[in-house]
Amino acid sequence: MLPACQSAAEYAAQADAEVYELVESRRAALFDERASFTIEPDPHSLRERVLDGEVTRLEELGLADCLEIAAENHRDYQRRKESLYLAALDVTLERWRLGWIPDAGADFGIDGLGDEAQSASGGATLEFSRVLGSGAEIVATLGLGVVKSLVTSDGWDVSTDALLQFTQPILRGAGERIVLENLTQAERDLVYEVRSFERFRRTLAVDIASRLLRVLQQADTIVNEENNYERVKEIRTRNEALSQAGRLSDIQVDQASQDEYSSQTRLIDARQSYETTLDELKLFLGLPPTVELSVRRDELERLALIAQDFEGLEAGQVVAVALESRPDFLTSVDQVDDAERRAYIAADALRMGLDLSASIRFDSAPDEPLRYNFQDADWGVGVLLDLPIDRTPERNAYRASLVSLQRATRDAQQFEDELTVDLRAELRDLAARRESYAIQANAVKLARQRVESAQLNQKAGRASTRDLLEAQSALVSSENAQTRALIDYTLARLTLVLDMGLLRVEPDGLRVEEPPGTPEDRGADE
Repeated sequence: MLPACQSAAEYAAQADAEVYELVESRRAALFDERASFTIEPDPHSLRERVLDGEVTRLEELGLADCLEIAAENHRDYQRRKESLYLAALDVTLERWRLGWIPDAGADFGIDGLGDEAQSASGGATLEFSRVLGSGAEIVATLGLGVVKSLVTSDGWDVSTDALLQFTQPILRGAGERIVLENLTQAERDLVYEVRSFERFRRTLAVDIASRLLRVLQQADTIVNEENNYERVKEIRTRNEALSQAGRLSDIQVDQASQDEYSSQTRLIDARQSYETTLDELKLFLGLPPTVELSVRRDELERLALIAQDFEGLEAGQVVAVALESRPDFLTSVDQVDDAERRAYIAADALRMGLDLSASIRFDSAPDEPLRYNFQDADWGVGVLLDLPIDRTPERNAYRASLVSLQRATRDAQQFEDELTVDLRAELRDLAARRESYAIQANAVKLARQRVESAQLNQKAGRASTRDLLEAQSALVSSENAQTRALIDYTLARLTLVLDMGLLRVEPDGLRVEEPPGTPEDRGADE
């Protein structure tokens, strides 16, 4: 009776304990991930504290801070965790189905005729059943029966019985490969969900890093535009002084004033873009847009150090690493094995059914519920034959499983081809971003030299205000382009290591694993 007294909350806690242990063990085995796992939302999450007014400003957020916030507040993150939980929950059910399954029940009633009660009776049963790896099914039942005549003064008549049944398939449905298939698939589905969750975490981390870097790009653009505005304003002030002294024409004063207005407009646009980008980051992290937020200015340098270039690796080596490390690609390969198993099981369903059954039953002596006469036991042995006269549904299921196997094989091959193409393109993009950043760095140096030269030539009367203003405009454009090129270069490196399967999400941010040796290298080592 004790299980009947459990509350729904206690049942949920039991499920959580089993599922969390499963998920944590699989994550540790596959990715050496030791963090605890839960799907219960934190009632005191950062979002709730912001909405309650406890937190109004977040200062100097870095990538690690943003990852922690996203893990707590990002809606897709929570949905992914729930999918992982449900996959592990299916494993607990399939394990239960292959263990001893208890069942119990009781009944009591009164029978009568007309307005007179004649007898009272009741009973209780306790049953245990189990499916073995060979396909055999065992059922053990204990029964208790009581009856009393309400017409006479006789007492209760008590009797018990015990039943043991055994069924073993000989042909169709026999063997561990058939019997354990549901558990095998549930276990593999859990592995797939762990891989999918890890891939999602890594992709999310790169997405957050990208958004964080775009915020820093906008912040750097504001600094560049502020400096440009101050320099153009100085030029306009100097030109006005020279014009009043009769040493400069009004046209050159107007040129400086016009450029000052343009630089001020660009500064306003840069600040507006910064606020918009910041709000988009808040929304992506799951934070209310009303919270004030600032980011660490050194995060670009930190990410640039994390993201390796892999300049020395060739395309073939990069692809080889990805084929061994990408979680989603490994899943596509394993799903071919799943399709092969399903085809085997579908073929087994076409076979003839031949089951061996045996049973034995013991009844207690009258009014002696614990006394059994084993010599009077009822027993039976039989064979059940199911001839495959018409197997149209099974035939169709088998043929469909072969089609599914072909599709799974093609999908895995297509995944490999698309991954190869994507990585080759990413390598080319990385090389282009590397060259672009080097070009923009040289462009900034040249633009600064041009400004210095224009300033000296203007003082010497060999350059006009327009020359200086154009040099200054080229400088701010080059500075903005350099920052954009550096961020694009950093993100290209992060994207490459992500798609190679080498990116790891750590409590303090991101880590990139060293690529393993190529297959040829490993063969030589072995």
